[in-house]
Amino acid sequence: MSDTTSQPEPRIKVDTVSDALLGKWKKERLESRALAADPRLHTINGQSMDEHRARVMEQLGILVEHGAIQRAYPGDLGGSDNHGGNIAAFQELVLADPSLQIKSGVQWGLFGAAILHLGTRPHHEQWLPDVMSLKLPGAFAMTEIGHGSDVASVGTTATYDPETEEFEIHTPFTGAWKEFLGNAALHGQAAVVFAQLITRGVNHGVHAFFVPIRTPQGDLLPGVGAEDDGVKGGLNGIDNGRLHFSHVRIPRTNLLNRYGDVAADGTYSSSIESPGRRFFTMIGTLVQGRVSLDGSAVRAMQAALAIAIRYGSERRQFPGASGRETVLLDYGQHQRRLIPRLAQTYAMAFADERLLTVFDEVFSGVGDTDENREDLETLAAAFKPLSTWAALDTLQEAREACGGAGFIAKNRLVGLRADLDIYVTFEGDNNVLLQLVGKRLLTDYAKQFAGGDKAALAKAAASQLGDRVSRFGLRQLGQSIADLGRVSRSVESMRSPESQRELLTDRVETMVSEIAVALRDATKNVPKSDARGRAAANEDAFNAQQHKLIEAARAHAELLQWEAFTDGIAQISDPGSKQVLTWLRDLFGLGLIERNAAWYLVQGRISGQRAEAVTAYIDRLIGRLRGHALDLVDAFGLTPETLRAEIATGIEAERQDEAHAYVEAAQAAGTWPVHEKELRKRAQQEERARQRASATV
Repeated sequence: MSDTTSQPEPRIKVDTVSDALLGKWKKERLESRALAADPRLHTINGQSMDEHRARVMEQLGILVEHGAIQRAYPGDLGGSDNHGGNIAAFQELVLADPSLQIKSGVQWGLFGAAILHLGTRPHHEQWLPDVMSLKLPGAFAMTEIGHGSDVASVGTTATYDPETEEFEIHTPFTGAWKEFLGNAALHGQAAVVFAQLITRGVNHGVHAFFVPIRTPQGDLLPGVGAEDDGVKGGLNGIDNGRLHFSHVRIPRTNLLNRYGDVAADGTYSSSIESPGRRFFTMIGTLVQGRVSLDGSAVRAMQAALAIAIRYGSERRQFPGASGRETVLLDYGQHQRRLIPRLAQTYAMAFADERLLTVFDEVFSGVGDTDENREDLETLAAAFKPLSTWAALDTLQEAREACGGAGFIAKNRLVGLRADLDIYVTFEGDNNVLLQLVGKRLLTDYAKQFAGGDKAALAKAAASQLGDRVSRFGLRQLGQSIADLGRVSRSVESMRSPESQRELLTDRVETMVSEIAVALRDATKNVPKSDARGRAAANEDAFNAQQHKLIEAARAHAELLQWEAFTDGIAQISDPGSKQVLTWLRDLFGLGLIERNAAWYLVQGRISGQRAEAVTAYIDRLIGRLRGHALDLVDAFGLTPETLRAEIATGIEAERQDEAHAYVEAAQAAGTWPVHEKELRKRAQQEERARQRASATV
């Protein structure tokens, strides 16, 4: 095997692709990366938990000094009303220290943002300046031990007393203790507490309250209890802990009352009549956490691949035909491990830019409509699970691809893997989020038949499914005959973006249709008069379909990522960059089809011949992209100061060159020892020569 493959044309322009990845908020991203390169913000491997916590708290002060956290806040309070730029900059901080990133997110993206988005002007003026300056560190007390993702069912209560015009905050049982809260164990002086608002004997659902919890000296206030969560699997620079409240009284005006208020006499009022819609509107204002994690996970993937691919382009193992050991990235399996994940990372980066654009349009007010807010929530719930899962997968694969070097802490892969582990379950458990996406898909499916009765819906769904099965079943036979064993012919029709989109879209639509029919059939034999029986049947049917619904939601998110990648390519004018990224997009799209080949085969969407052709073409694409791998990770724009991994600095190439030069010099000087195998080979050659000479005589 040769050391390098021929470099195919065309090639990407690294700066052009880098600009496309940086997106609309390039300026803010680069400012944040420059800050992330500051050694004062970097992780110190092996530091104790207490030392790490103290260091991260100091680092927050550095962010304030550099004006790095004010972007999303109102201009007249010292901010710049730059919502998209704020999240873009925040995402880059994962390159400094994930503990720093998440603790800053707790302070300004959760605690401060809750006051901003759920409070009103008096709250902003009273508390936000101190929140922004870090004079008032705070916690975001939503999650409870007994109610993780089920926020609507939290047990903490806020009962209004009209005689004193106060709310009484109380956790009536251990399961209602607020848990996993950053800033709760040590640093928080106040918390935004989510509790059931009760006034005049009526529960008006979950609302948010500003509750002081400590003095500036760090002493807990009366009625407030706290416990330290201690050492965690990662993010140990954050003082996570539990909070509980025993009849803690706060002024009526500490209710963050943008969406619901209580008058002095206890009368409740809200501009949103429906309790359910009111709850989801309030929770929806806090979607930025999911948007933040999506892009942060992508940045971690970029870092992991930059490290692994650079190392794999230099590290050599096992002699090849040239006589030198072979570069790791020249091995087919090594390429299979890393290059498809490179394609996935590009797709997710473009998808994150789309998500961030929608977020900015909503929160800037340019596109703040109910429909856009619903789309934003769905996009965030779709992308965050896939990117955070992919980050863990990519970090682990990159670690293994770097062998023992990947396990050394200074090369960052194990540290990032440990810190990002929690990303898959905070700001919403990934499976729960995908279930929300699946429900939205079912709702949109049902809207197609609005005005029709259930019979019409069932007939249309059955007809749709039946047509597809017969149509694609015939197509499967036609494929096998027409392909005639030719890989190029088998894959030709699937290389076009139209064909890839059709296959990816068809999978989503078919899965949703099948689930809808199954749910419709659940109550077919239950009398309409039996409300409880119908509810139980619906619940059982939904539970039976839950896995399929989550898979449909995942397929939907993958389709959206593919579309975002395709749209991103369309914005690039440089022919070379466009071509290479098209190959990379095809690798992502066909990789999704290959991974779900069983579904496509069972459903009759593709033939066995074509499934084999997809895998063969993917192998060709990977080989073609091998020569572009370094350019593609260079386009991430991650400098040595932000990567901080020794094996990504070129040190391995220096070691390999040193070793090669040493061997060549020794061979030239005649001091290189002869290997035992070579001696035996020479002896055998001499013996055969002697035998031939003897035979001749």
